Amino acid sequence: MNNRRMFITMLFGAVFRRRSRAAMAVIAVLVGATTLFALASICIAVPQQMNEEMRAYGANLIVTPSETAEGNGGLDADTVQNVTALISGEYGAKSASYRYESVRINSAPYTLAGIDPTAVKQLNQHWNVTGDWPAAGNVMVGRDVADALGVGIGSRITIGYRASDNGSTDTASDATSGDTEEDTQESTEETSGHSSAHMHDGRVSSDIMETSGTEFRVSGIVDTGGSEDEIVYATNADLSKLAGGERGADVVEYSVNAFGSDLDALVKSLNKNPNTGVKAQTVTKITSSDTRIITMLQTLFWIVSLVVLVLTLVGVGTTISSIVSQRRNEIGLRKALGAPSRAIGAEFYVESGVYGLVGGLAGTAIGYALARVLCQAVFERAIGFNWPLGLASATLSVLLAVAASVPPVRRATRIDPAVVLREE
Repeated sequence: MNNRRMFITMLFGAVFRRRSRAAMAVIAVLVGATTLFALASICIAVPQQMNEEMRAYGANLIVTPSETAEGNGGLDADTVQNVTALISGEYGAKSASYRYESVRINSAPYTLAGIDPTAVKQLNQHWNVTGDWPAAGNVMVGRDVADALGVGIGSRITIGYRASDNGSTDTASDATSGDTEEDTQESTEETSGHSSAHMHDGRVSSDIMETSGTEFRVSGIVDTGGSEDEIVYATNADLSKLAGGERGADVVEYSVNAFGSDLDALVKSLNKNPNTGVKAQTVTKITSSDTRIITMLQTLFWIVSLVVLVLTLVGVGTTISSIVSQRRNEIGLRKALGAPSRAIGAEFYVESGVYGLVGGLAGTAIGYALARVLCQAVFERAIGFNWPLGLASATLSVLLAVAASVPPVRRATRIDPAVVLREE
């Protein structure tokens, strides 16, 4: 029998003769591998899935006209399309545009937002809307607006638009070349005074009580607890009819499937691109919460991983120490017969590696199943098997088992055969 065959025979004989000890070593590695693989899988998959979940709570990136592009009538359709293409080319993104105009309802000033209801609804899934979203001839009002006006679903409100309230001359007047000096002066007086105290000949102008405008039906009420509750929402078509002109969007919100440094890099690239003509910035409320939660999760992962590694080392090391103690007489006899310490140490290291490999493979499989269950329970989504992570888990298990066996094996190779034989 050659040396290699003898080595394999003794190795398997040692494993199967001490099945209980071998099982304890395998279980110690299995528990460690299961915990580490499950945590690593969750730590890799959860930030991405959590980022997708956070996208339901609104935009994490907003785009407005750049300082050089301000005053050109907002962001036109081509600009919005180009920016959306730049963002969507690298990341998945949802978007919604908003055009804001100042209007009067019952002579009180309010903000009217022109939106695409489908896009805004898809972007802001957290909005609590009672009734229906705006449609042709219908508006959706914020909770604060509804309470101030005393209106509910089905109520009728008259919305009046004046160009002077929006810091510009009337659209129809702009198109007429015969504007009189008196009209111009009146418009200047309206825009220069306070919105609540228009003066004419030293008296409050009666046009502040003007209630003319276009009648709309209240189809829904939105309640978010935020600034959205102070706005009235209409379709883009209705706002264009009311305010006139084809002015573009004032703000475009994006829910980008990116976070942390990736999102910051995207913002920098948009701001540095001279062809976009936009100013991009992150929504701090969303991005900071996202980053903070992910950081906490990763910190927890490293702490738990360190604890699991230490416990696995202790468990495997204790088991190997027990095996070495049981085989002390055998080791002494083999050394007395001329077996080198290197051969004895190699046998124990390989034996420990076998325990680590078996425990690592089993632990990886169980850890994957555990990670799937946890992700399904928390996020209602399944995760795929990460093969590089699985290979790393099995390799780490082998290395961990071998490292844990170093102290007891070194003690085993230092056994004095004379002392052992004398004890016999």
